[in-house]
Amino acid sequence: MYRLTVLTVSLIAVPATLPAAEPAVRVLKGHRSSVLSVGFSPDGKVLATCSRDKTIRLWDPATGGLLRTLTEHTGDVYDVAFSPKGDLLASGGRDKVIRLWDAGSGRVVRTLEGHGDIVRSVAFSPDAKTLASGSVDLTVRLWDVAGGKLKRTLKGHTARVMCVVFSPDGRRLVSASSDATARVWDVRTGRLLRVLKGHTAGLEHIDISPDGERLASSSHDGTVRLWDAATGKLLHTLKGHEGEVDTVGFAPDGKTVASGCKDKTVKFWDARTGKLLRTLTGHTGRVESLAFSPDGKTLATGGGGGDTSLRLWSLQK
Repeated sequence: MYRLTVLTVSLIAVPATLPAAEPAVRVLKGHRSSVLSVGFSPDGKVLATCSRDKTIRLWDPATGGLLRTLTEHTGDVYDVAFSPKGDLLASGGRDKVIRLWDAGSGRVVRTLEGHGDIVRSVAFSPDAKTLASGSVDLTVRLWDVAGGKLKRTLKGHTARVMCVVFSPDGRRLVSASSDATARVWDVRTGRLLRVLKGHTAGLEHIDISPDGERLASSSHDGTVRLWDAATGKLLHTLKGHEGEVDTVGFAPDGKTVASGCKDKTVKFWDARTGKLLRTLTGHTGRVESLAFSPDGKTLATGGGGGDTSLRLWSLQK
């Protein structure tokens, strides 16, 4: 079980430890609209966020300091993802393009064009050679990172693709869609391996466990579902949220799943049994996005629905 203290971080230094009696102390603000995606660099030293305010912001999670603001996108920025080495940052947005940034300098390295509508999700393969993107144009696309060329277009979803994620071995890609399904693809051939059905409304997010054995999906039907990644079998339906579940993610040790919802809460679940472990409150609007730090000691969450804050929750065992 985790003992949790919440850090709401501003642009001033945050103490390394906070008294348990004072769990909520500071708020990190800077975005002017919903925080749609959050992601830590592989070394945990940088936190990237993106927003409907058309910006990407890079933060020092240790201090809450703003490191850099990236402003090349011309519309809402829906997703950000660091490359496995942390040298590149990918982003996708309403302007239908994907931008690859030098994570150190903030310079645009390459712009990938080809989607016919909003880019909702981006993800690097474990070897950093391929970038996957999911779009409102119903397709998943695979891109060559080095050259920027389109390698393959995956078709099959009948509504917008909301999220894409690679398996830890890089052999499979999983996509989640508003058509209420998730699809598992063979990355090398582009072949559809299986379709996961069970949700009764559109999916918002999906994640795969660090060992590659389980999938966690969140949906507008108010549930989180756990699946066997190899067979597509539904293992558990997690109920407890009151509203659309916008985001979900596995902890680095794979033992816990966190989810964020329109009901303004974050919930922690046992990844094996599906048991609800704890509920966090503090956001004043829906929880749009979340990400664990690589060491599992911090959870970052982004607000929406009028809450434009970023919160850092300290997870101490």
